[in-house]
Amino acid sequence: MSELDVSLGYFLAVVAFGAVFRVLFRKWPCLIFASEFTTSFVLVACWLEVQTIIEIGEWAEGLGSDVTLTLRFVVLLTHGVICAGATGNPSLTLMNFLLLETPTLHTLLALAAQFLGAHLALIVAGYYWAMELNDMHIIKNLIFRECSTALSVSLVQGVYCECVCAFIFYLIYLSLRCRAALVRVPFFAAVLTLLSHAASGYTSAFLNPSLAYGLTFYCPGFTFTEYSVVYCLGPIIGMTLALLLYMGHIPRIFAKNLLYSQKTHVQVPKGDGDEKKK
Repeated sequence: MSELDVSLGYFLAVVAFGAVFRVLFRKWPCLIFASEFTTSFVLVACWLEVQTIIEIGEWAEGLGSDVTLTLRFVVLLTHGVICAGATGNPSLTLMNFLLLETPTLHTLLALAAQFLGAHLALIVAGYYWAMELNDMHIIKNLIFRECSTALSVSLVQGVYCECVCAFIFYLIYLSLRCRAALVRVPFFAAVLTLLSHAASGYTSAFLNPSLAYGLTFYCPGFTFTEYSVVYCLGPIIGMTLALLLYMGHIPRIFAKNLLYSQKTHVQVPKGDGDEKKK
């Protein structure tokens, strides 16, 4: 368990960093977009360590898939709890933009902050692994210096996989987004964990362009542009289709409902109806 103790300490340090900065940013509402920076940083930094445990721990340390699944769920659950109010996900930020919930400038700044946070997480994780605090990190530096790509299929199949998984998740998200956080956050974490596990042999279903940027964009096997097509275009298409199916239109683009008719039902009071019959 000493291997996991080191990882647990890393997770706690990253989460504490994110929580402190979230509290500081609340004092300046004009800089609320900056919370997207820390939200993205926390998610990517923690997921990079989870990915290391999945790649190395399962065969070098004998850790079962149940351990890695639990770690994924705990990371997503913790992220959802401490980062309430921020998304850390460019596709979710774009969805809020399409719903007319955020202005254009705020959306652009949030998108930039999310990718900057992901890049900082890559740098911090690299320094952390270089310290070689446990055997997994030693093995990673010796054998797995180059990361392994999460994209195990062709570009077309990858886009399709990300699109379908994003469509499922965002349809669920739109249906439950107004529910209490006590129900919503654990349920979303469970759905994302299951989708990621189900798509592990395809794209890993990150459904988050900034997360994918930190985890796999720099891995050999595909070009940066090809990764962008799969992990940016796929989730955005799936999100847009889910939004269109759920609402019948996209508020930012179409004011008229394209799928569902909006009929007004006028109920005539019984008294008035009886008088007319007389």
